[in-house]
Amino acid sequence: MAGPFSLAVSAEMVFVDLPFAERVRRIHALGFQVEIWDWTRHDVDELVALRDEGVVYSSMTGYVRGRLGDEEGADELLATAAESVPVAHRLGIPRLNLHGTGLDDRGLPVRPEPVATGPMWLTAQRTLGRIAELGERAGVTFVLENLNTAVDHPGVPFATAADCLALVEAVDSPHLRLMLDLYHAQIGEGNLIELCRRALPHLGEIQVADVPGRCEPGTGEIAYPAVAQALADMGYAGPVGLEGWASGDDELALERFRAAFTL
Repeated sequence: MAGPFSLAVSAEMVFVDLPFAERVRRIHALGFQVEIWDWTRHDVDELVALRDEGVVYSSMTGYVRGRLGDEEGADELLATAAESVPVAHRLGIPRLNLHGTGLDDRGLPVRPEPVATGPMWLTAQRTLGRIAELGERAGVTFVLENLNTAVDHPGVPFATAADCLALVEAVDSPHLRLMLDLYHAQIGEGNLIELCRRALPHLGEIQVADVPGRCEPGTGEIAYPAVAQALADMGYAGPVGLEGWASGDDELALERFRAAFTL
């Protein structure tokens, strides 16, 4: 039977030989919602027109610049998050994604800070509290995503799922949730089903890709059908997004993703 999840696919990582609008159309035609990253790199009017065609957007990056752990970076994060909200409204996007610090176009921190100090933790909590207040005023939910520092994002502070969950719990707002990326968590932490169970009350979305390689489920070591069944058993019925590359044929990769999360 079909699972309880709403499935989305990152248009940044599949059908990469096509213009962006055509990627969105292809993902939509295959029955998935669509996720995007930095809205400033796209033609927002074109994306709005695609929404008018029936495309449903699931999430987008919710800031352009800024950092959690220092006051200057926090002010920049809040300012660019506020700039992102009207775009989210135009596209009907309910979840705006955040990271521990600003990333460049290679996914590397603009300012590497591999060790978060005590004062940085306190500032990050205050910053995310302000973000949650913005989300409440704007009627959107910000989600804080865990990353891995061993392979893709060295030097990012507040990177692990445990770090992100601690911050989300400390703020304790329905407008700040956890974007739990199981690809990153497998590299950095493992024990994925218990991690999902621990994070369940604070989950805003789950993102997936397999390890190694960051391709679709079934190409690596993660038993995603078992994860999907466990999520359903524990009552999770939210979005699951594929944020991974296609190992070969793009449509086949998306069908493998769908199959892994169909119970």
